[in-house]
Amino acid sequence: MSDQPLEIVIGDILRERKLTLAVAESCTGGLLGSLLTDVPGSSEYFLGGIIAYAYGAKENLLGVRHETLWQFGAVSRETVLEMARGVRRSFAADIGVSITGIAGPGGGMPNKPVGLAWIGLCTYDGEWSKSFQWNGDRHENKISSARAALQVIHDYLNGTTPLD
Repeated sequence: MSDQPLEIVIGDILRERKLTLAVAESCTGGLLGSLLTDVPGSSEYFLGGIIAYAYGAKENLLGVRHETLWQFGAVSRETVLEMARGVRRSFAADIGVSITGIAGPGGGMPNKPVGLAWIGLCTYDGEWSKSFQWNGDRHENKISSARAALQVIHDYLNGTTPLD
């Protein structure tokens, strides 16, 4: 196991395999992109990101279907997969990763509590999603979601698909 942060390990793998990555973020507000671009030379593999917080942004920038948002909501498996698909397509990336969730302290519902986050991954060989339930404050939930997305990317690059 490497002593280096995941964002560095991921960058090394992407660079070595000549793969590109793009991200779509909602509840994390750009934290995942920030972590990835903290690595010198990340422009070799990180193409960019879209912060799509509102429904309209998810629809117009990422191609999430209106019907998906209204039927399943912004924080759902269906939406996070459409976000990952959309960002991958928008940047013509090898890997598209997306995050949506309820950071808190408000906004939760019985079936979608505060701290719920979904991470989506779209690649040439498939699509996967995974849900997480955090119990921190708003900032902690956002950081936990961004770090979990890094782990999902790392797992995929090491042959483990994050099925939910």
